[in-house]
Amino acid sequence: MQIRKSNKVVVNRIEKVNSELLTLTYGAIVSQIIKDSDTVIEANEQLEKMGFNIGQRIIDEYLSKAEIKQCRDKIDVAENIGKGAMQMFLGVTAEVEVLPETDKIFTFNLHFTENPLNDFVELPEHLQGLNYSNMIAGAIRGALSTIHWIATCRFLKDQLKNDDKTILQVEMIREKFKDDE
Repeated sequence: MQIRKSNKVVVNRIEKVNSELLTLTYGAIVSQIIKDSDTVIEANEQLEKMGFNIGQRIIDEYLSKAEIKQCRDKIDVAENIGKGAMQMFLGVTAEVEVLPETDKIFTFNLHFTENPLNDFVELPEHLQGLNYSNMIAGAIRGALSTIHWIATCRFLKDQLKNDDKTILQVEMIREKFKDDE
């Protein structure tokens, strides 16, 4: 994978934001979305939508600062998301578990042992259906859409719901164009 060689150099070149500031700001955004939403499902959709819009914009920054011209294959894409982009934007890495490909759908899981967005957060009982970090899922989906992958992302496990780690599953398929066979 291309990013491994320069990961520390790239991360060191990025201006850092205090993790507590990020956590508290994100918490305020989530709190406002919950207040503005009629249901937890609607709040999840809004977080994902915001993340999608962010992902469409930050992929350019990631690709330029990581000096990536092209990923070699789908596994390289997954590794760049889990190890490169997560480190660059959230200060954490995720272990990448590649699952068997079916019907041209490439699936991988991102295993997070820590998630800075979860710091200082406890979900009350009535919000157990909330995917608190759904903005991450949306950002991944948005970034992949920019490079012509159709993706779905869903949380399989979440530390906020008393799981030992957070697992985000990503399924992606190459976007078809009119001239494609």
